[in-house]
Amino acid sequence: MMTRPDIRNYALGLLRGKWTQPVLAALITALVSGISQGGNQTKSAGFITVGFLVALLVGCNLQYGFSVGILRFHRNREETIKEMFSAGFKEDYGRVLGIELLKTVFTFLWALLLIVPGIIKAYSYAMTEYIAEDNPELGPNECIDRSKAMMEGHKMDLFLLDLSYIGWILLGIITLGIGMLWVAPWMEMAHVKFYEELKNEAPAYA
Repeated sequence: MMTRPDIRNYALGLLRGKWTQPVLAALITALVSGISQGGNQTKSAGFITVGFLVALLVGCNLQYGFSVGILRFHRNREETIKEMFSAGFKEDYGRVLGIELLKTVFTFLWALLLIVPGIIKAYSYAMTEYIAEDNPELGPNECIDRSKAMMEGHKMDLFLLDLSYIGWILLGIITLGIGMLWVAPWMEMAHVKFYEELKNEAPAYA
């Protein structure tokens, strides 16, 4: 397994000079997320329904598409936005929605116990989208189970990798979120590299 600085630098190197589509993909994902959250926060029952539906029917698949789009970018496919929509909506919409809903429900149920178990489970499920991309024959439960197996003994590694971005995340926040449009693809690319490293260590789970 590469060191955390090496993974960050590797991810940054892949994106250098090719930021446009990953940043636009992050912007689209953020805008849809903002629309759904804004709808849920309003007092109008109609807008709550709209916000919920956007989050459910669009936001889930868009987030999946963002992750897989960056994975495909890593594998020399340059059109991140096209791949994001293709993976999230065109290729197998129902399966993708099932995967994201199941992940969300499982994480939420663990979070009801305490925040920490919810975080731990979120990291257990972190490789689900990549596994789903590489194994189109697997159902949602199987993808999640393989992610749990792959992340056994590696959850803290990924958590510390994410934690190493804390300065950049704070910078993204103080720029009113604009900086996060660059940080999000960078972190996602680092997750992709982390996944590829784990595949080499435990190919049976990938």
